[in-house]
Amino acid sequence: MHSRQDRTKPPQNSANPPDAPQVKICGLTRVDEAVACASLGADAIGFIFYPKSPRVVTAAQALAISMALPPSVCRVGVFVDETFDTIMQIARTARLQAVQLHGMESPALVKKIADQGLTVIKALFSQREPFYTQTAHFQAAAFLVECGAGLLPGGNARAWDFSLLKDFAKDVPLVLAGGLAIDNVKQAINQCQPDAVDISSGVERFPGRKDIHKVAQFIEAVRKIRIAKPNRRIFYVSSGSRQP
Repeated sequence: MHSRQDRTKPPQNSANPPDAPQVKICGLTRVDEAVACASLGADAIGFIFYPKSPRVVTAAQALAISMALPPSVCRVGVFVDETFDTIMQIARTARLQAVQLHGMESPALVKKIADQGLTVIKALFSQREPFYTQTAHFQAAAFLVECGAGLLPGGNARAWDFSLLKDFAKDVPLVLAGGLAIDNVKQAINQCQPDAVDISSGVERFPGRKDIHKVAQFIEAVRKIRIAKPNRRIFYVSSGSRQP
């Protein structure tokens, strides 16, 4: 079964309304751009540790960014079919508070990582396994759902039928991803009422380099949207979590 952890905590970033979805900006590679995203109201910053990604960073690079971020911003590591030991080593080095598992990770691995005190977000997909209908297999704090088409494990900038998830977030915490952009995020949120949205390529100049103007526009667009259900706060920072 999925985790029943409390995700109704107040938002860490007071600039964002509590009934608007949280925002995760993923694929950061530079300190200055990550700090700018945080200052604009991002609730979470994502680091990609998948070697084949054009946005891949090392644990040392992620640490430098992590240490420059405000304490209120959640730091998330994205992994694809990595071992428990590798994930935990990088999480400790980079000062991560959450782990996003984007491959074919087993329910046992999800639980093992969650037992270490990290927030675990399991990626599920509409067009390949693990499918978004398989939430009951994983004891995750939340689920990120996207289409799963394309060469890389992520969204590959492909928009998809967000309405497939119109009932999904009634039962489990949802991070909506895949093909989101400034001009479609309102429709996407209205269709499936996610607790958070995750964007990478939709606010980039090129892979790994964010367009801060687009980031500002995207976050401002999300701030204006209200969801008609209790919002589970997926990205939060517990006291003392910045300790090594």
